[in-house]
Amino acid sequence: MKKSIILLGILATSIGLSACSNNTTTSSATNSSAHSGHEHHKAAVADIREETPGADVLPQFLKNQPKDMKLVYLSVAKNRELLEKIPCYCGCGMEANHKNSYDCFIFKNKRNGAVVWDDHGAVVWDDHGTKCGLCIEIAAKAMLDYNRGKSIKDIRKDIDEKYKEGYAQPTPTPSL
Repeated sequence: MKKSIILLGILATSIGLSACSNNTTTSSATNSSAHSGHEHHKAAVADIREETPGADVLPQFLKNQPKDMKLVYLSVAKNRELLEKIPCYCGCGMEANHKNSYDCFIFKNKRNGAVVWDDHGAVVWDDHGTKCGLCIEIAAKAMLDYNRGKSIKDIRKDIDEKYKEGYAQPTPTPSL
């Protein structure tokens, strides 16, 4: 677990600084230096979604991704309760209809065709997180802080404060 926390920290620092990596179009919604001149979420319609039998089986779209990226996805799957309370500020709320940070990585959890709220059913993964450094940064920071004992409320407050200016509108994550 300690190794996972260290890897998440390294990943959040290195990938998060690069912000979103798909620089195909421009954005008026985001104006931070990390996001200026870019609106990758128009491509959100083309996000790859892949179902696996459970949260411990990663999708094929992660096959050629770095080990750290795979670790983030596995960690996200184990931190649903936290990440469903943390907004994303990359613009995916408007462009991809995401409701929270969890949605950047996992489209839905299901069992026998129905959405479920546990880790025992199939998982429909979303590759959105592989294309956006800001999504990775927010999720990794939240998970690191949570593993260090910080409350969800304090994590949410810190995320909201850090990204309140210079980023896209947050996902419509309900207040705590």
